[in-house]
Amino acid sequence: AARETMSTSELAMTYAALILSEEGAEINNENLLKVTAAAGITVEPYWPSLFAKLLSVKSVDDLITSVGSVGAAPVGAVAAAGGAAEEKAPEPEPEEEEEVEEEDMDFDLFD
Repeated sequence: AARETMSTSELAMTYAALILSEEGAEINNENLLKVTAAAGITVEPYWPSLFAKLLSVKSVDDLITSVGSVGAAPVGAVAAAGGAAEEKAPEPEPEEEEEVEEEDMDFDLFD
């Protein structure tokens, strides 16, 4: 059976990692525990080390941008590759949309 909800500790670690990342602070056991302690949350002792280990291999930004993308490498594969930097393909330039003037339409929404 698949888990449907995150535990309070897991959610607290997620928010703590996001806060540390946003502030540009190092994401390690000590800092994760400081953030959760400041919030008055006690977490199981294994969560900070799991998050710190994961986020030493892959940044929070990388995890956020790869959510739901096909072909995202699992953390174990990245670690097995020695944490080699991934080559990024150039982003395609956005296509300009043609603006349609209201006069070109055969109807008026408020008539």
